[in-house]
Amino acid sequence: MIEKRINELTEILNQANYNYYVLDRPTITDQEYDKYIRELIKLENEHPELKHEDSPTSRVGGVVVEGFNKVVHEIPMMSLSNVFNESEIVAFDERIKKEVSNPKYVVELKIDGLSVSLKYEKGKLVKGATRGDGVTGEDITHNVKTIKSIPLRLSRPIDVEVRGEIYMSKSSFENLNKKQEELGKEKFANPRNAAAGSVRQLDSSIAASRNLDCFLYNLPQAEDYDVHYHSDALEFIKSLGFVVNPNIRKVNDIDELLDYINYWTKHRDDLPYEIDGIVIKLDDLSAQKKLGNTAKYPKWATAYKFPAELVLTKLKDIKFTVGRTGQVTPNAILEPVILMGSTISKTTLHNEDYVKNKDIRIGDTVAIKKAGDVIPEVVKVELSRRTGKEIPFVMTTTCPICGSKLVRKDNEAAYYCVNKKCDAKRIEGLIHFVSRNAMNIEGFGDSIVEDFYNMGYIKTFDDFYKLGKYKEELMELEGFGEKSINNLMNSIENSKNNSLERLLFALGIRFVGSKTAKILASKFKNIEALEKASYEELIDIKDIGDRIAKSVYEYFRNDNNLKLIEDLKSIGINMNYLGKETTDNIEFTNKTFVLTGSLSSITRNDAKAKIESLGGNVTGSVSKKTDVVIVGESPGSKYDKALELNISIWTEQEFLDKLNS
Repeated sequence: MIEKRINELTEILNQANYNYYVLDRPTITDQEYDKYIRELIKLENEHPELKHEDSPTSRVGGVVVEGFNKVVHEIPMMSLSNVFNESEIVAFDERIKKEVSNPKYVVELKIDGLSVSLKYEKGKLVKGATRGDGVTGEDITHNVKTIKSIPLRLSRPIDVEVRGEIYMSKSSFENLNKKQEELGKEKFANPRNAAAGSVRQLDSSIAASRNLDCFLYNLPQAEDYDVHYHSDALEFIKSLGFVVNPNIRKVNDIDELLDYINYWTKHRDDLPYEIDGIVIKLDDLSAQKKLGNTAKYPKWATAYKFPAELVLTKLKDIKFTVGRTGQVTPNAILEPVILMGSTISKTTLHNEDYVKNKDIRIGDTVAIKKAGDVIPEVVKVELSRRTGKEIPFVMTTTCPICGSKLVRKDNEAAYYCVNKKCDAKRIEGLIHFVSRNAMNIEGFGDSIVEDFYNMGYIKTFDDFYKLGKYKEELMELEGFGEKSINNLMNSIENSKNNSLERLLFALGIRFVGSKTAKILASKFKNIEALEKASYEELIDIKDIGDRIAKSVYEYFRNDNNLKLIEDLKSIGINMNYLGKETTDNIEFTNKTFVLTGSLSSITRNDAKAKIESLGGNVTGSVSKKTDVVIVGESPGSKYDKALELNISIWTEQEFLDKLNS
């Protein structure tokens, strides 16, 4: 009678686990489950000889091992290569296509947990092991048995090995850290660390108390079961009683693959567990075998890693640079690190106050993020990583290029080199003059401008327009042929026809950015009128404050600046505003816009120009003052912020429709 009841309870509880974890269709309540498990524990304690090897009470834990035995994987558990952006994903697809025609992929959420190998003999769990170094792992069978989503007995009495990821859900992680806090213990950093720490406990009751879960995603010897596609292998695994992630998809081409990635980039926070990327696998197992592996990675799979919003790296040094206005800026030299798909090796530290307020030192481990999803910045110092060998920051007092004594101006945090003949200032000013948003002279990279300066070809802005007389000499330089020089000369000539706002921005007038330049150009229409403008006229213009008005007024009272403008005018450079008049429009006038994501039908600069021409304002970050966020493909955190603040969101098509109307 007792044996029959133990058998009944074992069957009820095993079936309940299968219905709950695999089918996601619970058939009994939590209270019923707890009642049955307590009854079974009592009967097994009274009659240990009747306990089944696959008894669900094994989930409770209690087994204590002296140490972890080593487990050699018959088939190595390889790690995956990583890709970080769309171009690298496309390159992966192109490599596959060279060997496999019309490849199909299976894409899976990359669960942020701990890899595990599970072995079954005649349908019974006999071994659970960590990945370790890929060849040798650790035996964690006693802890694996406590994970309710891992079956102790399969639906079929077969010998099989499957692989997957042990993880901790967000809710379990929060509960665990609450308990840690109550006990006065150190909290876990993230769910992955908590899961890894749990499965490496010698006492299985600790692992049992932490509510771990597991998704299975690999059948290493699929051909033994007449399975020929990875997608079919996943169905086979599921049929045995394992939990397979419901969000796995088979995709037919690169476009479907990218759509999947874009979707989960936006919706990853909606999941009850952490993911850190997307795994891409070739579906055809025979094609996988044909492609083979490198020493470390399979060639038929890769992992796309979500862009990190915040990463840690070592600050190796602080170097000083001189800008076109003479401002001397400290810059962090970093150990290269990937942040949001880009490799970052240096970033600005802005000024002395910024560095000292954050107590940034050479040798520190620092956290960096991208401000406005574009410019990397140092957010904070990881003080816990300090060793005492870090070097405190000292602001330079002399120009790093010309050696002149620096000046810190009133009410400003920055130091300036005031030597008008400083080479660094001149070179930066020349680079700015030809840049895309200024005169837009294509073919002049930073290094070319610097080389031409050092060789004596360019010293002032008007020298760009005199390069034609050196054409034969320039063609003798390494990297320059007749075609490239002709293209350069054509671009220089075309720049003469730019509208006035480009010239105003190119001149490098202090505090005058591209937006302010356009406001001034559209207001005064020509350079002569702007030259004559009084301070009162300037400050009366919307969006022109005291600082800008003073700077512009003083610029056009300087004889050297006026001579430069006359020289440029004599060369034939346009001095008139050629743009459209700003037009009031109810959808745009006096509203603040933010652009995010990739726009397919219009460039970001053109979109910005159109918004401004209709009386709107474009900024780089979302705040309560933002009126509209325009979203393209893969909009990222700005889109999420807009939703959070209940800000109006336009799709690219809605934006274009409003422009056309």
